[in-house]
Amino acid sequence: MPDADLSGGDLALVAIALLISLAALGFAAWLVRAVLAADQGTASMQEIAKAIQEGAGAYLRRQYRTLAVFAAIVFGLLLLLPVADGGLGTRLGRAAFFLVGAAFSAAVGFIGMTLATRGNVRVAAAAAAGGHRPAFRIAFRTGGVCGMITVGLGLFGASLALLLFRDTAPIVLEGFGFGGALLAMFMRVGGGIFTKAADVGADLVGKVEAGIPEDDPRNAATIADNVGDNVGDCAGMAADLFESYAVTLVAALILGQVFFGPVGMVFPLVVAAIGVIASVVGILASNPGSNDRNWMSPINRGFFVSAAVSLVLVAAASFTVLPTISDGLDIAVSPQVLGFLSVLIGIVLAAAIQQLTGYFTETSRRPVRDVGRSSLTGPATVILSGISLGLESAVYAALLIGTAVYGAFLIGGAAALYAVALAGCGLLTTAGVIVSMDTFGPVSDNAQGIAEMSGDIDEEGAQVLTDLDAVGNTTKAITKGIAIATAVLAATALFGSYNASLIDALDDAGTELGDALTLVSPNNVVGAVVGAAVVFLFSGLAISAVSRAAGRVVFEVREQFRTHPGIMDYSERPDYSRVVDICTRDSLRELATPGLLAVLAPVAVGFGLGFGPLAAYLVGAIATGTLMAVFLSNSGGAWDNAKKMVEDGAHGGKGSQAHAATIIGDTVGDPFKDTAGPAINPLIKVMNLVALLIAPAVVGLSVGEDANTVLRLAIAIGATLVIAAAVVVSKRRSSVVGGETDATAGTLTTSAP
Repeated sequence: MPDADLSGGDLALVAIALLISLAALGFAAWLVRAVLAADQGTASMQEIAKAIQEGAGAYLRRQYRTLAVFAAIVFGLLLLLPVADGGLGTRLGRAAFFLVGAAFSAAVGFIGMTLATRGNVRVAAAAAAGGHRPAFRIAFRTGGVCGMITVGLGLFGASLALLLFRDTAPIVLEGFGFGGALLAMFMRVGGGIFTKAADVGADLVGKVEAGIPEDDPRNAATIADNVGDNVGDCAGMAADLFESYAVTLVAALILGQVFFGPVGMVFPLVVAAIGVIASVVGILASNPGSNDRNWMSPINRGFFVSAAVSLVLVAAASFTVLPTISDGLDIAVSPQVLGFLSVLIGIVLAAAIQQLTGYFTETSRRPVRDVGRSSLTGPATVILSGISLGLESAVYAALLIGTAVYGAFLIGGAAALYAVALAGCGLLTTAGVIVSMDTFGPVSDNAQGIAEMSGDIDEEGAQVLTDLDAVGNTTKAITKGIAIATAVLAATALFGSYNASLIDALDDAGTELGDALTLVSPNNVVGAVVGAAVVFLFSGLAISAVSRAAGRVVFEVREQFRTHPGIMDYSERPDYSRVVDICTRDSLRELATPGLLAVLAPVAVGFGLGFGPLAAYLVGAIATGTLMAVFLSNSGGAWDNAKKMVEDGAHGGKGSQAHAATIIGDTVGDPFKDTAGPAINPLIKVMNLVALLIAPAVVGLSVGEDANTVLRLAIAIGATLVIAAAVVVSKRRSSVVGGETDATAGTLTTSAP
């Protein structure tokens, strides 16, 4: 490995990156003031917005209390796990930065969600008073707060670790990335269960059974549905992209140190700092103008301006920061060209994924129109067409991502995995704009809900919000696609870090890697199959959790309609808090099983089968996770926008048989696109980080003087038993609407409507 001592110039660059991260937080504060200065609308609108704020805040506080216990346990385990180099101080730093990463991930989610629940009512008021442009501006700037906090805290944590720990910073940052990834996965799963349980319940009982609009105040699930948009899409996606940002930087720093020494660690931070500048420019460039053809135009402009600024600045940085020649390293191009081309690959991939996802999910494109047309023959054909669309789109997305990885391999040579990590950094140079795009969706959706529930906005203002909500559906689908691509690049780079960690641990044990990672080894094939299977099991658990929670919501809303007939004529008020409490309770209860599976499955494979099968396990999980995540996300996005298309008047419009068919398709797609699909992103990174963290211990117990087969197998068996017990407990919960299964007696008790 090259000398890892940071020079004065290197430290100066890191310090500049740290200052830029603080500037990003300052820009976020400026955006907060701009959003909060806007009018909040009528008293009725403010009352509804306050209920959403209270519900979302209460959910996150309960979730964070639950996760704090889990974080404390992991902190203790990290203190026990050995490190390849650095001793006790590095081990303490890694554990401490695990807490920092988890805290930052929680802060990104909480702050972003808090402002989103205050921006929504202002967007509704702006739509009523000023039309599209002021409403759009407020919604996008609300998202901009979340975006700038994401990139600001991610860059701050990585820069601080490098300044404090210097050559051992990559090991310390393993903890930082793991903290962010673990919390993001829990927030993605929990928030996804909450939002989709409420959404499915509101749609099935409200739209299909009662025949009332989506955000009708007579529907007891309406407030929970709007709360869910914030805890799922705002808090969940922000935490997801924060951990992608952090994990990509972690992998880049680890591999950069391996291949290029100190400059290899510093350059990814320079790229990330450039991304902050580009994101500021992109957010400001997203201001709508009179010449824009539609309301996606300013968003596309902001994204591509951000990408262009990133590319120009990265070109300058590559040819000034990186060396002109590599020291004995076999790469196809000079380090300067490698740095620039790798980042270029990431930026081009982001643009390509944006266009591909837009094609398969926008209402104006043929795939969604075909799904909408299939509603004329009933819900079965809607579901079939959406599934086929998702399966097909997953192939194209995987090919794009595979092409990007292979392109990095071609230019990187011996440093190919570092090139992949830099491609991930390049993709995330637009992260501030990407998060802004995503948060724009739920803010617009909430604004429409507030407008409909209050009844204080005229038809023209309501149409403004409908238009922005349709744009928001597309931006959410696009950002999910980009998040998946980011996850794959980050996981691939982490896999390279795992390989580097293995080599170091084997060197310490006086053993070589040899053919331990060969594909023809049967135990490695088993590892790959298990890795693929875990993705399927994780997805199934997430969707099953939504089904159970949604069943309870459906039952509760039906009960309120049955026992309080005055709800339908507005003489009685629904009990919104009951549904919020059901969603909160169920989503937090369902967190444990997917979380234990993600953390303990790599432990079981690594200690049970060995470090070679664990590597194959990661490959299987990355490959399957890529396809599964895109399939679930795009199918769900297409079903959602097909429903919107029918609601806008196509194929008979609202209340028609086609409308009912698309609602059913949308309810199937809800847990696809907002629970299981997005949760796969942090899943594959959590599993790679777990493998990276346990690699020295797996090697230590497998080979060398400290080998201990009994202890190694005991750990594997223990992890497997915990997973099995968690799955059994999860499956024994009732999935019957309104029922609770008595596990001992085997009976079912219900309060049937």
